[in-house]
Amino acid sequence: MAEAGAVDFLVFECLAERTVAREVLARRENDEHGYNPHLADRMRTVLPACLRHGIRIVSNMGAANPVAAARRSVEIAHELGHSRLRAAAITGDEVNEAVAARPDLPLMESGEPVESILPRMVSANAYLGADAVLAGLETGADVVLTGRVADPSLFLAPAMHVFGWGHDDLDCIAQGTATGHLLECAAQLTGGYFADPTRPEKYVPELADIGSPIAEIGCDGAVSLYKLPGTGGRLDRRTATEQLLYEVHDPAAYVTPDCILDLTEVDLLHAGRDRVAVTGARAAPAPKHLKVLIAYSDGYIGEGQVGYAGIGAVERAELAAETVQERLRRRGFNYEEIRVDLIGCTSLHGAASGPSDPYEVRLRVAARTPDRDAARAVGFEVRAMHVNGPTGGGGGSVPNVREVMAVQSVLLPRELVCPEVTVIGDGP
Repeated sequence: MAEAGAVDFLVFECLAERTVAREVLARRENDEHGYNPHLADRMRTVLPACLRHGIRIVSNMGAANPVAAARRSVEIAHELGHSRLRAAAITGDEVNEAVAARPDLPLMESGEPVESILPRMVSANAYLGADAVLAGLETGADVVLTGRVADPSLFLAPAMHVFGWGHDDLDCIAQGTATGHLLECAAQLTGGYFADPTRPEKYVPELADIGSPIAEIGCDGAVSLYKLPGTGGRLDRRTATEQLLYEVHDPAAYVTPDCILDLTEVDLLHAGRDRVAVTGARAAPAPKHLKVLIAYSDGYIGEGQVGYAGIGAVERAELAAETVQERLRRRGFNYEEIRVDLIGCTSLHGAASGPSDPYEVRLRVAARTPDRDAARAVGFEVRAMHVNGPTGGGGGSVPNVREVMAVQSVLLPRELVCPEVTVIGDGP
């Protein structure tokens, strides 16, 4: 897209639910870290073409440190021989203090007061809306980098900037938000996660060279989605319908910081090869509260894996699992939860779901505990199955311990969230 000069705005949507918490921990180690670790590679790849064609970049790769991400982007532009680049960093999504000051706020998932997890809180970040991104664009920045922003808002903001839409232009805001939701997972709209070689109707050509989608948006909210000719994948009503329903609990009330989106009357119309028109999105005004994602430390998971093959593979793996658990019990370790999976047989759908007599199977034992030593012991005992367990165990994994970063949510009055813009560097 960048090399072809095919777009006005190139959007990178790069945050999962736990990503900001991970980067908060990185920022604690080094105050110049905390943004997406792939930022430098991505900027080196696309900046030259974007600057050449006047394409502006919008991304939440700022994660827990948008200012440092903006500085790094300007540095990379200089390294590539571009003496002038203006980058805008959007901050203000971090609301740890506002949450801590309201210990009675109910957690949306459990109903418990947020006070119950405050001692273990790592980060609390509000989902900012398009207005925060819009403020960055209005500085004239070539690159706008944010922390936690609702995924569709990254795509809605450029349309608001170009066409002057206000939040009371609900039909246009609805179309822009629906478009952002369709685009936010990139090639998932153009056949990624859609492809299934066992079903002819889900054939996706040239999956290895899949093209990302482009939205052509009109000042009246008219939307047409397409991909560049010559790229792999497919974009049609089927792929668009799957993505439209992706991660939507209530299609009549999909809550975003910019509006409450109603997708029930959306039509996805064939408009040519690999082109779909989007019509019919409707919206109610923006909610008075913003969702805040709270990440907190929730103990450790210890894991180990070992493989068995040949006649009796399942029975030997089951004996190994019993042996591991008994040895852990005898060592005095207790676990909140312990899970035994026979990968390829029972790991996804339970005990009766796999083949009756597979010729090979991989045993995975994982346990959850607040004790790091107990977590470490799991992988040690599984690895011991090589020579201290049933015959034929091999290909064991290195014992693995990872800290659990759990997430829950609260609602915070939006007036308590104050986005700010910091401009780094200078444009032409």
